[in-house]
Amino acid sequence: MKFSLFVHMERYDQDVSHRELFEQLTELTLLAEAGGFSTVWVGEHHAMEYTISPSPMPILSYLAARTSTIRLGAGTIIAPFWNPIRVAGECALLDVISNGRMEVGLARGAYQFEFDRMAGGMPATDGGKALREMVPVVRKLWEGDYAHDGEVYKFPTSTSVPKPYNAQPPMWIAARDPDSHNFAVANGCNVMVTPLMKGDEEVVDLNNKFNAALANNPGVPRPQLMVLRHTHVHLADDPEGWKLGAAAISRFYRTFDAWFGNKTTPVNGFLEPSPESKFAEVPAFQLENIRKNTMIGTPEEIIARIRHYQELGVDEFSFWADNSLPYAEKKKSLELFIQHVVPAFR
Repeated sequence: MKFSLFVHMERYDQDVSHRELFEQLTELTLLAEAGGFSTVWVGEHHAMEYTISPSPMPILSYLAARTSTIRLGAGTIIAPFWNPIRVAGECALLDVISNGRMEVGLARGAYQFEFDRMAGGMPATDGGKALREMVPVVRKLWEGDYAHDGEVYKFPTSTSVPKPYNAQPPMWIAARDPDSHNFAVANGCNVMVTPLMKGDEEVVDLNNKFNAALANNPGVPRPQLMVLRHTHVHLADDPEGWKLGAAAISRFYRTFDAWFGNKTTPVNGFLEPSPESKFAEVPAFQLENIRKNTMIGTPEEIIARIRHYQELGVDEFSFWADNSLPYAEKKKSLELFIQHVVPAFR
């Protein structure tokens, strides 16, 4: 079982500066590297303070200079917002800068809010077209001269400059539905999945979709499967410690709901979380259910659950640090995970 860190700069308090958040993200990454984590993943989001990363590339390039072993994952580039020539070139440059530590993650995008601003109002549900077309195009550009005349992208003969340090850096697809799993496996891409607020039964279901895709593509080498989970660790001598994490994750998803609903104009990049009353009767938002469904618990409880993932065939567990907690609590949780959970898998 490999471990990775999935992290953004997240801002709920205007009194906390962006520079301070950047330094905190860097410190978490250095902790993860020292703790034996394989990869740090940084995503892409636009014009929203609660997940700050207009491009993963500058963040990962800086981290490349501050680290030596941890791999650097763009997790994920939102395909409809990019030209494939730019994806190929920027990813290749990061691979060169980092001496071959680049991991390329691609996704179709989710927030209509972002599509309205970055893709001329394209329906977010159409983002998959760009994703499916982009994957083989980027690989062709890494190989050399290539011209493309597709449904989404058209360009005359071009190539990736520079070329990546590794001829074909690992490529990952964020997948949920069976078609996405099939596409990823058929195209030799690793798969990243997240159950969001759902329990381990969702992990089983996503794993079954991955295995079905493997069965549908018998001639393709098995790619890697990563599960991304909000994670909060507390010690057994703090029996109420789980409540802090559960309440914070509730706030995170109520904020997600406000952005995803796309019904309110944000003010300078901020949206208030949807009110607790909206979810008072929603089982998933009950704190006990958040505790059960996300990765909240003592080291012993978390080890047992990750062992279950390992038995299913999951290759990588990603510690999702975004959860609206104050930085000191995030850092403490990651330190406890490194100190108590990681050694059980070594």
